[in-house]
Amino acid sequence: MQSLKILLLGAAIASATIVPAAASSSAWYSSEGGKVRLVTSGKPDNAGRIQGVLDIALKPGWKTYWRDPGDAGVPPQLDVSASTNITDAKLSFPAPQRHDDGYGKWAGYDYPVSLPVVFTLSAAKDQAVIDANVFLGICETICIPVQTRLTVDPASDPDNAEDAALVKASFAALPAPARSDFGINVLPGDHETLVVEASFPGDPEAADFFVAGERDYMFGPPSRSEKDGKLIFTVPILDRPSTTPTDGGLHYTLTSSAGAVEGLLPFP
Repeated sequence: MQSLKILLLGAAIASATIVPAAASSSAWYSSEGGKVRLVTSGKPDNAGRIQGVLDIALKPGWKTYWRDPGDAGVPPQLDVSASTNITDAKLSFPAPQRHDDGYGKWAGYDYPVSLPVVFTLSAAKDQAVIDANVFLGICETICIPVQTRLTVDPASDPDNAEDAALVKASFAALPAPARSDFGINVLPGDHETLVVEASFPGDPEAADFFVAGERDYMFGPPSRSEKDGKLIFTVPILDRPSTTPTDGGLHYTLTSSAGAVEGLLPFP
């Protein structure tokens, strides 16, 4: 997306309308390009976690972003610090598509999408109320920020079959964990380049590699080449932290005509 064609217009946000909530889900928050809500499965598991989704209903022709939005986009963000008995909310992302709007290439979705989220309770047996500040960008020819506060009482209708089915389907649609025959192998690169060798089933022309710029990393779109019959993705490192992190790694997704997998790769 063209840098800062994202219109930070309070009027665009203020004009949104809210539809009454139902079941163990929040109200819909509507804006120009679509609407958004939180849905939960209702009941926490034995470890004190509640599954849910950030449900984004885009209008035709509108798009939203993956966890890495490129150099000018807005990734979906969820702040649950105002909640009761909720300590964390971890978003997950289905496999994205590559988009080119003429200003740059970025990863995201051009269809309604439900982003799975796991809410962690402070005390597994105590009541929890999710009070979430949501921020994301949705785009047509320009991008509009969607910023709202969504509230859910998961215990209000804990046996709602429709909500539970949506949550279950959204988690089932996530990429599978990477494996030896469907995943990536990091090759030697340099300070400005990440190079990976991809293994996958299906048509090589349909394969794509997405890596998330996190922890102060920023990446450009990958280029493709072939070496010894293997597909190689070379990713420019546009920015990086002054000190390479030693904990964790970078999220990646590898897609093919046979599906998608995800994993963590070491910090380059």
